[in-house]
Amino acid sequence: NKGTIVATLPLPICGLLSHDPLESVVNQLNKVEAAAAKLGSLPPAPFALLSFLALPVIPELKITDMGMVDVLAFKLIS
Repeated sequence: NKGTIVATLPLPICGLLSHDPLESVVNQLNKVEAAAAKLGSLPPAPFALLSFLALPVIPELKITDMGMVDVLAFKLIS
């Protein structure tokens, strides 16, 4: 779409939660997932899968606001 934003789901509370009612969030998520699907083949619930990359409480390497973290060793990689 040449850089045009076609769907959004703002999550202003820690990047995880919305102030909007559940029905509104579900509607926005459906629009975002449909827009992403138009870009190519995606796994089911692609944004749910992506959310686990940022969860520092799940073992292995994770991406946080501070960079790549080795969660098992509790230290920054980069």
